[in-house]
Amino acid sequence: MNSKNSILLVDPDFDPNTAENCNLLIKITADSLSYAIIDKGSNEIKAVYDQQECINTIQTLANKTKTDSYLMLSFKEIKISVYTENSIAVPNELFDADNLNQYANYFGDDQGMNLYTQPANNFGLTSIFTLSKFVDQTLASSLAHGKLFDHTAPLHALAKEKNTALLLDFSATSFNVLYIKDEKLVFQNYYQIDNSEELNYYVLFIINQLKINTTETEISLSGIIHKEDANYTCLAKYFKIINFGNADTQNHKILEDMPAHYYSSLLALDLCE
Repeated sequence: MNSKNSILLVDPDFDPNTAENCNLLIKITADSLSYAIIDKGSNEIKAVYDQQECINTIQTLANKTKTDSYLMLSFKEIKISVYTENSIAVPNELFDADNLNQYANYFGDDQGMNLYTQPANNFGLTSIFTLSKFVDQTLASSLAHGKLFDHTAPLHALAKEKNTALLLDFSATSFNVLYIKDEKLVFQNYYQIDNSEELNYYVLFIINQLKINTTETEISLSGIIHKEDANYTCLAKYFKIINFGNADTQNHKILEDMPAHYYSSLLALDLCE
């Protein structure tokens, strides 16, 4: 099933009665919404939904939890990656789990907000993030048992085995970027773009500010990007080593006709703890 900006792929052998053996992965960016259902017994992808260019991703999700029969199932585990502007990374040696409220000062004057923590132990960091009250309330009412992660978590998972790399994860109108050098997290950010010219501006800014060696540094791409499209061509002007990222943890039978990297970051959520 698909519409102008969405697609739903389902394994014809998927039995909804087996959902209790499956994980539901949901990825919410500023402009897209996607989910995947993974059978944890067979490690097969049973369903993938993707909607690009969403005007209000949280409201779209709230509506779908009332109309999408797959989202109404009872799952073994639910993991949700949510875009938020309110996120900081604290070195583990400075992180105080017993005094979380002190970090609320970094997120303005909105009292009563929930603070969420997310370890990135491979980088020696703990992410702390908040969501707006509307997002909190929406997720609590429709997906109360979901484990929440911020939007950097999937890229952190994809970066685990890399030494030095620039990772870019694209939606139709934005990208999430992560730069690691010598297995250390150096930079992460999220940008909305209208075209490859805007991408070019941000890429040059990142290269110059971080003094990236574009000849030796691998660039790893995931999400909505094609080889030789305008965004790929832009990146190929600067980088010599370009690969497409792959979570490579599930049986991709239903995605055989899709580029493997399209849903790498969504599927990488299954690696997040």
